[in-house]
Amino acid sequence: MIERGELRLPEMQRRYVWRSTRVRDLVDSLYRGYPSGAILLWDTDEDVPLQEFAVEQQRNPYQSTRLLLDGQQRLTSLSAVIRGEMVSVRGRKKPIELLFNLDHPDQLALVTEVNEDGDDEADDDLIDDEADSSEDELQKRFDRMTFVVGTRKLELLPQWVKVTEVFKSDSDAPFLKRAGVTGFEDPRYEKYSRRLARLRGIRKYVYRMDVLERQLSYDEVTEIFVRVNSLGAKLRSSDLALAQITAKWRGALKTFQAFHAQCGKAGFDLDLGLHLKNLVAFATGQSRFFTVRGLPLERLKRAWDECVPGMEFALNFLRSNAGIDSPALLSSPFLLVTLGYYGHRRNYQIAADESQRLRHWVLVANAKGRYSRGSSETLLDQDLATLRDGGGASELTDRLRLQVGRLDVAPDELEGRNQRSALFKTMFLAFRAAGAKDWCSNLAIALDHSGSNHRLQFHHIFPKAVLKSSYTSREADDIANLAFIGGKTNQQISQKPPAQYFPPLAVKSGPAAFEPQCIPTDPGLLVVDAYKNFLAERRKAVSRRLNEFLGSVQS
Repeated sequence: MIERGELRLPEMQRRYVWRSTRVRDLVDSLYRGYPSGAILLWDTDEDVPLQEFAVEQQRNPYQSTRLLLDGQQRLTSLSAVIRGEMVSVRGRKKPIELLFNLDHPDQLALVTEVNEDGDDEADDDLIDDEADSSEDELQKRFDRMTFVVGTRKLELLPQWVKVTEVFKSDSDAPFLKRAGVTGFEDPRYEKYSRRLARLRGIRKYVYRMDVLERQLSYDEVTEIFVRVNSLGAKLRSSDLALAQITAKWRGALKTFQAFHAQCGKAGFDLDLGLHLKNLVAFATGQSRFFTVRGLPLERLKRAWDECVPGMEFALNFLRSNAGIDSPALLSSPFLLVTLGYYGHRRNYQIAADESQRLRHWVLVANAKGRYSRGSSETLLDQDLATLRDGGGASELTDRLRLQVGRLDVAPDELEGRNQRSALFKTMFLAFRAAGAKDWCSNLAIALDHSGSNHRLQFHHIFPKAVLKSSYTSREADDIANLAFIGGKTNQQISQKPPAQYFPPLAVKSGPAAFEPQCIPTDPGLLVVDAYKNFLAERRKAVSRRLNEFLGSVQS
């Protein structure tokens, strides 16, 4: 139905967002015969605004159209894997390459890890972590799995076969031959053949389809869509708000997507839901989506016309005034909503001293995680109310001080933090501003270097393997043990202790190579027994560097 164009997507649907690991888990569930929900369709002759599937479709030769209301992520994924089609996800077209382990254990060996955030579109990590698992450990884990997201190394192993190739062929011979099965007498022949047949059997998996009647109106179907997804907690509030907005404002999705793409080209590929929150903030002066249903169409359109230049101001201010040139450097994207609303309330007329106070608020709010403590929407609404009542950067700063206390960063505030801390992002900003460079290539640290050799990674100054016998993993991941270097340098250092790799690097790049990242080089601090002392000294140096960058004073 998808391939023929008989099944289409209404505008109210969110885009395809699944990561390859979610597709892997779906295919694994179907392979085992597990239930995976129902599909909700609507038969209609109404001229409903549509959007494109993430996979290719033919033109619809039918007069009537069936619209997919629930099940888009699952059916798009299966269509891509079974047909071998590319999917459009997050602005890129890519294949979904899954590998099937012919020699997988008979019993389920690994329990699925649940994403507690429940967000399919969680932003990528700021910087690549160094690989702490050995290749042998990773291979043992893969050997216990039935399906994995494809890698070049696994593709070369004879027992791993491409799922799409299995679906494209009804013959087992090429897969058995590649696995080294040469005849019927091989004990693996029957096992592998049975497993390949079971994999192809996914094509016959039956989904229950609930079909809504033709006489229902688009508004009624939107209400059903919202209720079904609310009860099932399958969509976020922004996805449900999008359905309600597009029910009133036909064709709005293309308008939203065009601006979303424009921001992406400017280096800020934000979640579409943030733009909807920005719209609601400009329409109502607060950020909650529960007000969407009651907003008249003209108010929504007027708010969109106002919130777009607000977001443009926010992005420009972040990049040009605060030096934050990527959403990966934000502790919360909600900062953009406040910044945009600030510019709008000031009619984009901001004096030099006020701009400096606003920059200070942005940097400190980002470093302290203003919108990542407690109820983020409540805090955002407080700041919007401050601006709505005529307040400015000073009043925003007063609110921030009430929340976090002192506005500077004390050394003990770094203790126990890891790479997920908001302060980690500000460390990168401060070190970059201080001229930090890779210790081998002497390239200035940056998020957008080309090539895996130069792609930024965070490096454990004392490698975890060195600390393993004396300290916990949490102690090894302390923020004061992390530095920013390129991938190749990280590989060259590998698991060497700092007392071993520091001296040759100091000769190569100069004795001051470590200073921009506030790394103590006293030989007495570079031994494992002095690790706690090393952390304490570096915290003091990092806190001073952060406060210089933030322009903070003791408060």
